[in-house]
Amino acid sequence: MRTRALMLVLCSMTAACAPSMHGGNMPRPLPTLPALERAAPAVVGMSPALGATLDSIMAAGVAGGAAPGAELAVGRYGRIVYMKGFGQLDPQLEPAPPNDSTLWDMASLTKVTATTTAAMLLYDDGKLDINRPVSFYLPEFNAPDKAGITVRMLLEHSSGFISGANLWRTMRGRPPFLQAINARPLAYTPGDSSIYSDWNFILTGMIVERITGMREDEFLQQRAWGPLGMKDTGFNPLATGPLPPDSDCTAALGMATPARLARIAPTEVDTVYRHRHIHGIVHDENSCALLGVAGHAGLFTSARDLAVLAQMLLNEGEYGGTRILRSGTVTRWTSRQNRFSSRGLGWDTPSARSSAGRYFGPRSFGHTGFTGTSIWIDPEKGLFVILLTNRVNPTRANMKVEPLRRAVADAAQSAILDAPLLDWSSRR
Repeated sequence: MRTRALMLVLCSMTAACAPSMHGGNMPRPLPTLPALERAAPAVVGMSPALGATLDSIMAAGVAGGAAPGAELAVGRYGRIVYMKGFGQLDPQLEPAPPNDSTLWDMASLTKVTATTTAAMLLYDDGKLDINRPVSFYLPEFNAPDKAGITVRMLLEHSSGFISGANLWRTMRGRPPFLQAINARPLAYTPGDSSIYSDWNFILTGMIVERITGMREDEFLQQRAWGPLGMKDTGFNPLATGPLPPDSDCTAALGMATPARLARIAPTEVDTVYRHRHIHGIVHDENSCALLGVAGHAGLFTSARDLAVLAQMLLNEGEYGGTRILRSGTVTRWTSRQNRFSSRGLGWDTPSARSSAGRYFGPRSFGHTGFTGTSIWIDPEKGLFVILLTNRVNPTRANMKVEPLRRAVADAAQSAILDAPLLDWSSRR
């Protein structure tokens, strides 16, 4: 009954029907649009009840303290079927509900939406060989125990590094960070296992900068964000020029304007490093010590811009008539790479108790960010789900966003009426 109802909806709303071999009418697959448009869920084979379901989940999540504010975007086949903000950016400030242009601190989504994208571009250019040792690109990375670490291992989080350390306590800038990472002992034999480590992407970002001769954000603006029309995306959103090289990200606070601050979601009340409520500068301390532009954290963007990036990846490297990546590159980098982890190259894939919920299949890919951000993309169903929150406001101890991530992912997948709903959670 549900399938028949879907056929009637699709036929009436999109005229996407053709005679079947049995003489009846069956919906054709809906073509993906070259650029995002708004559409009702039924247009893309999703339940008309999706909006009400997501409204209920999100309202309950914010009311329950998952985050002060949140923005959720769901798209399929090049149509945005849901994009809505909830709560307030900060209960202590003048009421400011989130919207599709609110700027959020991406935290570790920087690793995939910025640094991995930059690495993919250089890979396509033939300038980055991910099977070369890191020392080929960063000769200062020359400790004997690290000679076998390749760029691929950085991208897979199989390099041997510990998860990270508070280098920000004593260091500022790239050379001291590189020297410290080079000097620290490894936690395991490179290539044998996997520990998620910020150091992998601090180094990857440095490699991007060494190859291109420019800051990572400058390269991405030139090759990705600009061509894709992503106007809200960048590092140091308060800065109107370069920061002093002997400073940290707090130097950008002197360039703040009320209008700019009003667009940005505040994060944590920092009582250890910056000694302020973090607003308009990166939450991550190591990124701040690296002047706010780093391979592992520091990116700010909006739901509407991140939806463009997600659709570009679903289109296998092309968006709005502009191709920035080869189609085979997207498939290769977003696929699981080894037997001992869920990692692709930069990107993650669903795993047990994943923030992707139960129904994102094995070809899906995504990532999460410490501040409460997440993105999951299902190429088999043409679907993306983006959840942006500032769950660390006012404290990082708040972990209530985890069930919210899974709930919205499950609701989006459950709303798809033209494909089987398979529970992958026990098979990962």
